[in-house]
Amino acid sequence: MTSLRFTPEHEWIRVDDETGVIGITNFAQTQLGDIVFVELPPIGSTVEKGTQAAVVESVKAASEVYAPVSGEVTAVNDALAEDPGLVNTSAEKDGWFFKIRIADPAELDSLLDQVAYDARIADQG
Repeated sequence: MTSLRFTPEHEWIRVDDETGVIGITNFAQTQLGDIVFVELPPIGSTVEKGTQAAVVESVKAASEVYAPVSGEVTAVNDALAEDPGLVNTSAEKDGWFFKIRIADPAELDSLLDQVAYDARIADQG
């Protein structure tokens, strides 16, 4: 079963069994502007929920990307090295940052679903 969840800080995670694919939301990339660089975590490293896992740099600012859940990094999106603008053109699909093996699926329960996330960004509007 695949599901999509969001953090209040505008990261998303698409979950398929015990694997999570992580990136930033379309709302976040719009706020950042043109993305010029993405720093990704090393494959094999462990990320902890709520801690910095990656960095995204735009023409406006550099922003930390936080891990929505804890786990081991199993893959990174190498395409972002050549074309960081993928985050702007396809933030929630081709512009994904990294994949993890989820350590504790219960951590997903504290994340927002699509309806709750949409309501949150409508308030920030």
